[in-house]
Amino acid sequence: MSCRLAELRHKEVINSCDGSRLGFVDDLEVDTHSSKVVAVIVYGRPRFFGLFGRSSDCIIPWDNITLIGEDTILVDFKVQKTTNETKKGNKFVTICH
Repeated sequence: MSCRLAELRHKEVINSCDGSRLGFVDDLEVDTHSSKVVAVIVYGRPRFFGLFGRSSDCIIPWDNITLIGEDTILVDFKVQKTTNETKKGNKFVTICH
């Protein structure tokens, strides 16, 4: 199955460990040397209509994706926001394992 980024953006990301909805695919991280997708990025949810910024972004490694369906993407990981937050620019990024 082949899929474009435009098609991935309309798929909802769901964590298969606890059934939580993480959001929709917003961006991809690509290794330019090997031309492979490294991770899927889901932007954090806006706080109070975006006036107070957003919650942390979630970077999901490609290896943690278990299934890409027609409407959803199932991922398998545990989010540990306290130990895996790294500062990138002016915002925090959550790395999901």
